Amino acid sequence: MDKDKVLDDIKEIRSIMDKSTRFISLSGLSGVLAGIYALVGSVVGYFVIDKARKNGYTESLDSLLSTPWERNPSLKIFVIAAVILALAIITAFFLTKIKAAKYKQKIWNKQSIRLVVNFLVPLSIGGFFTLALLQYRLLGLVAPAMLVFYGLACIHASKYTLGTVKYLGLSCAILGLINTQFIGYGLYFWAAGFGICHIVYGAVMYYKYD
Repeated sequence: MDKDKVLDDIKEIRSIMDKSTRFISLSGLSGVLAGIYALVGSVVGYFVIDKARKNGYTESLDSLLSTPWERNPSLKIFVIAAVILALAIITAFFLTKIKAAKYKQKIWNKQSIRLVVNFLVPLSIGGFFTLALLQYRLLGLVAPAMLVFYGLACIHASKYTLGTVKYLGLSCAILGLINTQFIGYGLYFWAAGFGICHIVYGAVMYYKYD
């Protein structure tokens, strides 16, 4: 009995320490849904890109800003990505809010703010770097760059949340690096990283923590 009580006390202390240093209410289910959104977006993006290639469209930052919508696949891909991101953020917010209420943890506290800041800094840098690649018509490196910087953002923020996020980041970053050696297959790697990896790690997080 004494041994069991000690183990229970250790678990309680560990739980208190986790709540004080990490935001543990991140929803695994939101990761699964984000992955599904990304896969759907990848399918739509495939048809947009395939049609653009057949029409001889050349992607660049200039064409993104100046070409009319009906003849601008780059802008369409940008809008698709923005919609997917918005859906993922909205889903994550509401599901995480529900989980936070379950654990009696505020959704906005020191831990969650540190998590968001440490995630957004490398991600924002990656966003500007991606725009530079598009500016110089290095389209083949856009998907690898997005995966690598997203992976780094997850790794950088993982110390403030569930440890599974670190492995999600590593998986995406590695896929991005591999993608640099297979230029032209970016959409497939994008689907694997943002789609399949999110579904797998989201499911792990859901069954392990939710």
